[in-house]
Amino acid sequence: MLSPAPQAKILVVEDETIVARDIHAQLLEMGYNPVGHATQGEEAIVMVADLLPDLVLMDIQLAGVMDGIAAAQIIRDRYALPVVFLTAYAADDVLARAKLTEPFGYILKPFSERELRTVLEMALFKYQADAKLQATVLHTQAILDNMADGVITINTHGIVESYNLAASTIFGYTPDEVIGHNISMLMPEPYRSEHDHYLQHFRNTGEARIVGVARELEGRRQDGSVFPMSLTVSRIERGQQITFIGLIRDVTQHRLDMEEIRRLAFYDPLTGLPNRRLLLDRLKQAMVTSSRTGQHGALMFLDLDHFKLLNDSLGHDVGDILLQQVATRLTSCVREGDSVARLGGDEFVVLLEALSVHDHEAATQAEAIANKILDHLGRPYQLRANNYTSTPSIGIVVFLEDSETMDELIKKADVAMYQAKAAGRNTTRFFDPAMQAAAATYSELEKDLRNGLANQEFVLHYQVQVKVDNNKLHEPTITGVEALVRWNSGSRGMVPPAQFIQLAEETGMILPLGQWVLETACAQLVEWAKSPRTANWTMAVNVSASQFAKADFVTNVYSALEKTGARPELLKLELTESMLVVDIEEIILKMNAIRARGVSFSLDDFGTGYSSLSYLKRLPLTQLKIDRSFVRDVLTDPSDAVIARTIVALGHSLGLKVIAEGVETEGQRDFLTGIGVDAHQGYLFGKPVGVDALHTL
Repeated sequence: MLSPAPQAKILVVEDETIVARDIHAQLLEMGYNPVGHATQGEEAIVMVADLLPDLVLMDIQLAGVMDGIAAAQIIRDRYALPVVFLTAYAADDVLARAKLTEPFGYILKPFSERELRTVLEMALFKYQADAKLQATVLHTQAILDNMADGVITINTHGIVESYNLAASTIFGYTPDEVIGHNISMLMPEPYRSEHDHYLQHFRNTGEARIVGVARELEGRRQDGSVFPMSLTVSRIERGQQITFIGLIRDVTQHRLDMEEIRRLAFYDPLTGLPNRRLLLDRLKQAMVTSSRTGQHGALMFLDLDHFKLLNDSLGHDVGDILLQQVATRLTSCVREGDSVARLGGDEFVVLLEALSVHDHEAATQAEAIANKILDHLGRPYQLRANNYTSTPSIGIVVFLEDSETMDELIKKADVAMYQAKAAGRNTTRFFDPAMQAAAATYSELEKDLRNGLANQEFVLHYQVQVKVDNNKLHEPTITGVEALVRWNSGSRGMVPPAQFIQLAEETGMILPLGQWVLETACAQLVEWAKSPRTANWTMAVNVSASQFAKADFVTNVYSALEKTGARPELLKLELTESMLVVDIEEIILKMNAIRARGVSFSLDDFGTGYSSLSYLKRLPLTQLKIDRSFVRDVLTDPSDAVIARTIVALGHSLGLKVIAEGVETEGQRDFLTGIGVDAHQGYLFGKPVGVDALHTL
């Protein structure tokens, strides 16, 4: 974390005395110097002039005529000081107005000391960094002022005062045709209008926004043609007279030269694909990215089968046409962010990035793209008057991080490619035999999973959820269960969820599987309704992100209830925090529609995701579930204990029940019960079991 500027002076503008006093105390605790307190915008402007603080902490809603946004704009324009807004309002129109003042931070009330500290430190750091950057720009200006390029000087109204021969050559006007006229005659739109605005702003405020900033824009010659140019503006003052100096260079040829240099250096002239040099650069970056993210990458080396025979029979010019068409097809086969390169001859390389963190999944993803390439490149080509069929042989090496050199990876992919040729061509081979086996195993698992769905090989196990009384810790009461899907494969036996849930997500099979789980769980509720012991048990059902995202999810929930006759108030759908990241408004609409039928919602794995508290209070939840990762060490890790207490307090403050999962010891049970957890789930009370075994608990 950044350290606060030593005794940074902060002016607090807040019309609520208690809040201001609390902020004052927090600032002192953090090592800042709260130099003053204002309650009105007008008062704040006066105090800024007198106290010259380093930062202003500004409430938006203030007493008096002027609100915090208006006061902030004046403070910024006059004194260029950083302002951080405090507000209890997050309305779009308020945010839009606040953004116009270019604040250095924005904090929604109520806020924690950590949030306040972070925003203040970042605001002060950014302000200091901006000041250093401005000093660097001024130094650069002095150098640019002496460039021997086109030089034009203008006054504050944009009238040209001098115009050298180099400028005359660039624009095609003589000095007599330009001097005394507005500089806008040398500018096409939209630059002409922008320039008039800059000058008007300078005359009104004295602020010259474009001074010292090198820009590339377009100029307009006498013949009306438009050309790219670089422009640097500096400012000199002689007494009360201000003059702007523009240093201009026509960069047309420079751009053409640089583009040609880059093309020759990094791209294959025949196909337009990256060449070996650019490929190595991208591979290096891909390995660095893999180290940072933990995701695998893959390198494919492919060679066209019998390409030499084509060259020898129809000529190299026809062979070149094939290479160009192959390049086009290859590019269409890969994802955005992947790379296709030509090394030379008929050798191509495909670089895949951001594959799965799991090696077998990464191999499966790479194999899927390789199969797509085999299909596309195996289709007929039209080579002038000739119909021609070509196939590739592809070698693949999957990599993680930078454990191998780039040359080693290319060599391994090359070796795997020759293994593909030896296997009969028009096929794919992995360099690593284990990886090849993993890909085959994963493909076989996908096939078995589809058969399992068709053959109804899935069953539900149930793990009890209990209520524990502080006075009867050893006499828990079962209040419900969580339904957990299991795969009893005819060929594999009982398959753990970790081995098939992710695959079901990737292949879309989670949709029919999830609906089956929902309907089966509802049917079990109906069965339990026949027994007084189980009639009021609740049923928690996990919902996948792809399931919930479907437009017909609400309809599917209604259908499961109507089809089975289950009581909606006993059904509890468990969502994860990661599902709340995208399109929160659509999520709330769906949840409200389902909640209207009586179905409740629980937020699973709470504390491990990124849910915003502002969204959390809008969601129609009834329960938070403390993730097992916090429960596991709650007796030995003070941080986990604090997190557990915080989740309980937060949940209860929002009117929600709180359940803890992963409770395995009596010590965990006693601690969690003591801090107010409403329900428990874990091996201490029962493992997930089939419905028959459940009744023996």
